[in-house]
Formats: sequence, C-alpha cells, structure tokens
Amino acid sequence: MKLHGAWHGSDGMLKHQKGASMQGIRIDGRGGQGAVLASKILAEAFYRQGFSVQAFPAFGMERRGAPVSAYVRVDGQPILRRGRIEMAETVVVLDPTLLEMIDVKQGLADGGLLLLNHPHAPNELGLVGAFRVATVDATRLALRHKLGSSSSPIVNTVVLGAFARLDETLELDNVLSAIRQYTPAKIEANIEAARLAYDAVIGGEA
Repeated sequence: MKLHGAWHGSDGMLKHQKGASMQGIRIDGRGGQGAVLASKILAEAFYRQGFSVQAFPAFGMERRGAPVSAYVRVDGQPILRRGRIEMAETVVVLDPTLLEMIDVKQGLADGGLLLLNHPHAPNELGLVGAFRVATVDATRLALRHKLGSSSSPIVNTVVLGAFARLDETLELDNVLSAIRQYTPAKIEANIEAARLAYDAVIGGEA
C-alpha cells in the first residue's frame, strides 16, 4: 500500500521510493530527551542514502520535561514544502509515559507505523486503529549502556536502531554513521545500544 512516498510490503516493512512523493516522520518525547537530535540523526542517515531531507522541531526550544515533537521529511525529489507535518507516516515515541499524557496516534496516517519505547509487546498495549505498532525496550538498553542517568536514561539513538529495522530502505550502517557524527558523548555505547535495538524490536507487521 503506497502512503505519501512510502509503501508497505507484505512483510510490513516501511519502504521508500526515490521517485515517490515525500513522507513524514514525527518524533515525540519530553524536553531534554533528545527528540530534536534524533530528528537530525535520522535525516542525516536518509541523506547519506541520497534522499532530500528536512529536520526541525515543532516550535521553539525544548523545555525540560514537557512534551516536545520533532519532524523529518524524506523525499526522492527536492523538498519545497515548509512547516509542520500534519499527517506522518511514522510516529516515534521516546517516552512511554506520553501515552498517558497525549494522544500519540493523532496525526498518524492510516496504515502508518507507531514505534514506541515500551517494555511490553504491541499486543499488550490495547492500541487500536488503522495503523501498525512496534515496540522496543529502549530504556532497558540505555540503562545497560549507561546512556544518560539511572533516573533519566537517554533513548533517542537507541530507538533509531529499531527504526532502521522497520524501514527496509534505511541501512543500519547509515544510522550508526549518523549517530557517530552527531552524538556528543559515549559514541560507542550509543552505537552498540542502537545495534541491539535493531534486533530487539517487536511487531510492526501490517
């Protein structure tokens, strides 16, 4: 099924076409968790594969602890559109507590993908709609690799490893190279945690 520049094969993988129209990705987190940095890393990974990209926050600066969103546009053609993405083909949620605060499904296109940092499998979450759900316990991996603190683990790079598993076009090596380029500290730990998340993601099937 084709979706604004992306389509989903029988295996449920998100696929991009260089000649297709753009697709949008929204990353939801809390201020201080690195949603904006995650958007830059993801945009760089797609750029390394020849796509035109944009990465930008919803508005203003991140306020620590408050819900914040960042966006990525990906297109096989030059991107002329500006402004926020109203309907995203993929929504990535960095903090599981956001499920109790905001409707993370709002603005997710029909047939789209909801990727959650969550310790439970998708079928345990009770999320119902015309979309696919995938989960990865990025918090556990971040804690294991001492990313952030025990009270505030940083999961942004970890979740991007899981994203690479669900996106057939995006090569994990390009995600890891982008992490290396943009991560300010503990580079090897971030890369290893992203590798593990690539294999640990659950769900995402159509």
